[in-house]
Amino acid sequence: MKEIFEWNRLLFNGLPESFLLEVIFRSTIMFIVLLVTLKIAGKRGVKQLSVFETVIIIALGSAAGDPMFYEDVGIVPAITVFTVIIVLYRLVTWLTGKSKKFEEFVEGKTECLISEGEFSITTFKKESLAQDEFFSELRLKSIEHLGQVRNAFLETSGDISVFYYEDENVKPGLPILPFLFNKKSTIIPEDGIFSCTFCGNTEPQNTGIATCKVCSKTEWVKAIKTIRKT
Repeated sequence: MKEIFEWNRLLFNGLPESFLLEVIFRSTIMFIVLLVTLKIAGKRGVKQLSVFETVIIIALGSAAGDPMFYEDVGIVPAITVFTVIIVLYRLVTWLTGKSKKFEEFVEGKTECLISEGEFSITTFKKESLAQDEFFSELRLKSIEHLGQVRNAFLETSGDISVFYYEDENVKPGLPILPFLFNKKSTIIPEDGIFSCTFCGNTEPQNTGIATCKVCSKTEWVKAIKTIRKT
């Protein structure tokens, strides 16, 4: 029968003190694994928090939780985990202040998603941001078409910031309202101004089949030029 307040079991769970070296190694490896994994997952998966902040929260939460519930997890190893994480936190913070490239790797950088009413295609590919998800974000800001948007940026927090054209400068653009966007077709039904559904390039088109000059896609939808209402 186990005795309560058996200090060796309570603090080390019967493990040798040298096991703390393994704890330091495990903590460092898992910190790096968490950082890389969340970095790959992308900003949208950790919206409102930076990747680095999310790593700290997960690591500290796990280190605090296990010794609370499991008797086979000693308190001292858990405290060692906390110490290692704080040291790594200080190190990463120091490195981000010293190296711009390291800061961009850890925190990411602001990316332009829309420029002058059209998609920045290379950024969309890099950020793996779904078009439907992005349209939803814009609709929540009372945006009907891309011609109302001068610039849109994906911030390091995962938020999307939008800068609008003045009403008198709004131009025809790709509609993002579902009932309009879903009218897209590879055949232009009439002469008029149409938008490429892939990149947002908007230009006059004649009846028939047309290839986008920007992205070489062939799917179009009739552009609209409504003023944004708030």
